Amino acid sequence: MIFKLAYKNIIGAGLRTWLNIFILSLSYFAIIALQGFFVGWQDDASREMKNWYIAGGQYWQESYDPYDPYTLEDSHGPVPEELQQLISEGEAISILISPATIYPEGRMRNITLKGISSDQDLLEIPTKYLSNPGDEINCIIGSGFADNMNIKEGDFIVLRWRDKNGVYDARDIKVAHIFYTTVLSVENNQIWIALDALQEMLNLPGEATIIPVKDELYKMDFSGWQHKDLAFLLLDLTNLIKTKTIGSSVMYVLLLFLAVLAIFDTQILSIFHRRKEMGTLMALGMTRSKIIQLFTLEGVLHAVLAILMGAVYGIPLLNHFQKVGMQLGANAKEWGLSGLDDALYPVYGWKLVLGTVILVLVTITIVSYLPTRKIAKLKPTDALRGKMTK
Repeated sequence: MIFKLAYKNIIGAGLRTWLNIFILSLSYFAIIALQGFFVGWQDDASREMKNWYIAGGQYWQESYDPYDPYTLEDSHGPVPEELQQLISEGEAISILISPATIYPEGRMRNITLKGISSDQDLLEIPTKYLSNPGDEINCIIGSGFADNMNIKEGDFIVLRWRDKNGVYDARDIKVAHIFYTTVLSVENNQIWIALDALQEMLNLPGEATIIPVKDELYKMDFSGWQHKDLAFLLLDLTNLIKTKTIGSSVMYVLLLFLAVLAIFDTQILSIFHRRKEMGTLMALGMTRSKIIQLFTLEGVLHAVLAILMGAVYGIPLLNHFQKVGMQLGANAKEWGLSGLDDALYPVYGWKLVLGTVILVLVTITIVSYLPTRKIAKLKPTDALRGKMTK
């Protein structure tokens, strides 16, 4: 009986009810849509970073610090036997990193020089172009860096480096291939050459700086080498997305606040205008707790109907977003959105949808209940006369 009364009351309110329901449905849709885009961004970026650079985890030489370029000259060491066995089996690769300088078109640019095996297939970096015919040294660079430096395939660049003894040397290297990637940590200010060539140039035979491994095969540390798992390697991306999520939450918090305020005002007005109705129900034997349940249920039904309304227009729109995504074009790299292609595709999981529904339902239930506490003090005689008990 309480459910039927509550349903008839909110439907009888007409346009006011449907406006409240529409605003609530927008809150549902905004929260799910925005969070879906951030989840999709994290999934896409994490997958691309693992495919292009991180693999299943990495081992770092103990002196290596990617945020301190002054440590690069000392960030190298012999590869442990256990990891060397993985490399020979194709389950890991060695990467040697060194600071260097290039002089494109007479300009000077400090870059990071990275050596990687030309026959590796663990990462998607197109290292097959690094095979060196004769004494010529081939290199590959990312398209973003190439455009910035006005470098084209087939160009020769003057490269200067310093070996482990502090001796400077320089020579021309050929740009054998320019590759496209969305992972900035692979192309940003970097040049890739064959590992054996860089080891010879630096006079560091058999040494490396980082060792990506497949599927996190090992998790223990070795002498002079520290294991870094995926959670650590993706921490910057995770923190960036958390920051963006918190910033964007302002919009759907405002929407939810407007919906909550509308429900709160509706409940207060209902209690004020329906005093005689409450007195009649109490005179007929309905307890105060049942009347409180009635008014609270009316507020909750707004949230339930908002779910149904949101599903009518929300499901087609969310499906459309999943198919076409949010078009970013060439701006993704300019915005620093590493790991994203020209479009961002959202991911909507059941946890996201269920969590949003529970959040809004609990909020509306609390807001619907708060104004009804005044009913607990209401006397039937006062209510029948249209008064509120003080």
